This record gives sequence, C-alpha cells and structure tokens, in this order.
Amino acid sequence: MRMRKKKNADIRLEKCSDCFLSGDISSLKNINLEIGCGKGGFIVQLAASQPDKFFVCIEKMSDVILLAAEKIKNSNLKNVKFLRADASVLSEYFSPGSVDRIYLNFSDPWPRPKHAKRRLTSESYLDIYKNLLSENGAIFLKTDNRILFDYSLETFRNAGFRLEKLTYDLHNSEYESGNFHTEYENNFSGKGFAINRVEAYKN
Repeated sequence: MRMRKKKNADIRLEKCSDCFLSGDISSLKNINLEIGCGKGGFIVQLAASQPDKFFVCIEKMSDVILLAAEKIKNSNLKNVKFLRADASVLSEYFSPGSVDRIYLNFSDPWPRPKHAKRRLTSESYLDIYKNLLSENGAIFLKTDNRILFDYSLETFRNAGFRLEKLTYDLHNSEYESGNFHTEYENNFSGKGFAINRVEAYKN
C-alpha cells in the first residue's frame, strides 16, 4: 500500500535537516547502515542501546524518511543520520571497508522470479555490500517472507558469506533476546507470521 502524502512534508523535513548527511561523506568510517528504515522504530531502539556506534539510515521515499527523522529528532539521538538514496548507488557515497554492519529489515520481497534482481540480497546488491563492508563486517537480515529468506541464504552462500545465528522463528528462538522489533515486525508476528533471521559475515 502506498503511503499517503504527508502534510507540510517540506517544512517538516527542513526542521529535521540536522538529521541528514550532507556534503562529502566518503571519509566516514565504522558505519552501521540500515537500508530501508521504515518509520524508524527499529533504529531508535538500536541506536539508543549502542550510543557509541554511528548509524546511517538509507531510505528513498521522502514521506517514509520524514517519519523516521522526526522520531530520531524527538528522541534526541545524536548517533543517527539519514541519507535519501537508493541502495544501488551506495558506493557513490561510502568508501570501501567503511561499513561494519548492514541491517536489512523486512525488505520488499519482489516475489516474482523475473524481479529477483531487484531484491536487496540479489547478487548485484551483495557485490556492493561486500565492497563496503569492513573485514569482519556483516549483514543482519530479518524477514517474514520465507521465499525471500531461502533465496537470500543461497545468494549469501554463493557470495562467500559465513552464516550464523540462523532461525526460521526468531520470536521463539534464543536470538529473540536483544531483538529490536520494527513496526512491520510487530504487525505481522501479531498475525501469526514467523520471523526469519540470519547474520551473514564477510569472509
């Protein structure tokens, strides 16, 4: 479902301008990326729990990033910044080896086989991530879509990633402790959907 246009969006974005990255950011290091931040519920919890870490949220939809930026500003978190961009051009912004963690939470599954290349865990995207990730960098994936999850496990392995803490039912697993829920996650788990989760480490 397409999100309804936000009232006074331009004015509200301007009030959150200090939450956005600007200028040449290629010198940034030890970055933790969330690609597709949604309304910001996940990143607020994660950033608050790790004040010594620096987080960058990537989102291409203005109305979505507005809600997340307002949430961060109202939470007074200083270790989170936003970048309005598509994941396909991340290499234009960040330097090789500058990213420690990439979080992919409930990405669009693009269920039709002919659209597989658009999935954020497709071979072309993994090539981008591998270049950006530091030596011990990792991708943290959560999704309720089993087809996307199985597809991702295969592409991770084919790309040489080492898989850890894999579960097909996160909320009933040992890995639920310390798991920060997204708004989408709460909605779908409440309807009985199991949540799949894995950590993929660059070798």
